[in-house]
Amino acid sequence: MQFLSISRRRTEQFTDAQFAALAEAESQRVRTLYSEGLIRQIWRRGDQPGACIVFEADSEATVRELLASFPLGAAGMLEIIAVIPLNPYPGFFPR
Repeated sequence: MQFLSISRRRTEQFTDAQFAALAEAESQRVRTLYSEGLIRQIWRRGDQPGACIVFEADSEATVRELLASFPLGAAGMLEIIAVIPLNPYPGFFPR
């Protein structure tokens, strides 16, 4: 099952230097989850610092565990705004 997560960086609580210190570790964690097939797509948000990620997982709880495993998540530097389960679009089904 796929899930969409929407997160933002807690820029009001942490400095740019604190985010920068974890940037490489964060990128490596994303690459690992992508190579394992757990992250399907990821985008940086255009409206504020943060990300939108499409996960392949068996439950919302698993997605939340994965988000908490990111260095920024583990450091409390991310706010998880939403984790949304996604269903197939019915317009593509045979009639």
